[in-house]
Amino acid sequence: MSTEFQNLFTRIQIHGPVYPGVPLPPGSWRAFKGSMKHLFGWIGDTQLGPIYLGFTGVMSLFCGFVAFEIIGLNMFAQVNWDLVQFIRQLPWLALEPPAPGYGLRIPPLQHGGWWLMAGFFLTTSVLLWWLRMYRRAKSLGLSQHTTWAFASAIWLFLVLGLIRPVLMGAWSEAVPFGIFPHLDWTAAFSLRYGNLFYNPFHALSIAFLYGSTLLFAMHAGTVLSTTRYGGDREVEQITDRGTASERMALFWRWTMGFNATIESIHRWAWWFAVLTTLTGGIGILLTGTVVDNWYLWAVKHGVAPAYPHSFPAVTDPAALPGAQP
Repeated sequence: MSTEFQNLFTRIQIHGPVYPGVPLPPGSWRAFKGSMKHLFGWIGDTQLGPIYLGFTGVMSLFCGFVAFEIIGLNMFAQVNWDLVQFIRQLPWLALEPPAPGYGLRIPPLQHGGWWLMAGFFLTTSVLLWWLRMYRRAKSLGLSQHTTWAFASAIWLFLVLGLIRPVLMGAWSEAVPFGIFPHLDWTAAFSLRYGNLFYNPFHALSIAFLYGSTLLFAMHAGTVLSTTRYGGDREVEQITDRGTASERMALFWRWTMGFNATIESIHRWAWWFAVLTTLTGGIGILLTGTVVDNWYLWAVKHGVAPAYPHSFPAVTDPAALPGAQP
């Protein structure tokens, strides 16, 4: 029967009573008790839930819903409330920040006020969800690894939409809400500041991003390849090392030249993922505030070569003999 697990999709699904989780203190409540979902069983555990929300969870979802409605209704209004055109043009629709002339002032609703309001509710939603995560981990006696990983992502989010625009003195420096408009902002941002590829923190962020995908894929592949030996029960393998973890370690010693334990691979993955958004946020924050042109910065510090002098130098007319001062 163990060979049934040697494929990308789980052929055998285990169904039983829903596990409610550890007992909660008095006054706590779960919004959803949990149930078994067959489709979830194709790729993982069949159980969905239980889901705990609490006050911070409910308020986070409420603020997120308000932000989503503000953005969506503004986009809907841009196509004259035409549902067909809304669906058709959705990737190109945007809720833009205020124009540069408004600075950090609160503009009229139709000139960026809706963007400011949506940003306020979205930021509040994200921060409340972080607080919920912190309190859940604390109440369950867990360390805050997940909380601080989420905080790293929030750091980049705040840099793009709040911290850098405030330092630059204008909400117009922030990112618009929208799919392609967001990508257009990224391209224009890179061109405006001399090619973001020369930003060393951007390079670090991309390296950690690609490294994260590689680490997670390798870890997942290693665990899935030892499920017949119980490799999927990772906690048990950490506390009571068995044949699955021995095979994993042997595989990595033979292929990579070093040992990776079930515990250490998660530390590698955690740091790579956290440093992706942490270094990315630093790179964005420095752009326009400390460095105005990353290409010129790279040339100055010997990172990139200067453009070749393909044409003769242009003489300043004011420097010619007889020119009027």
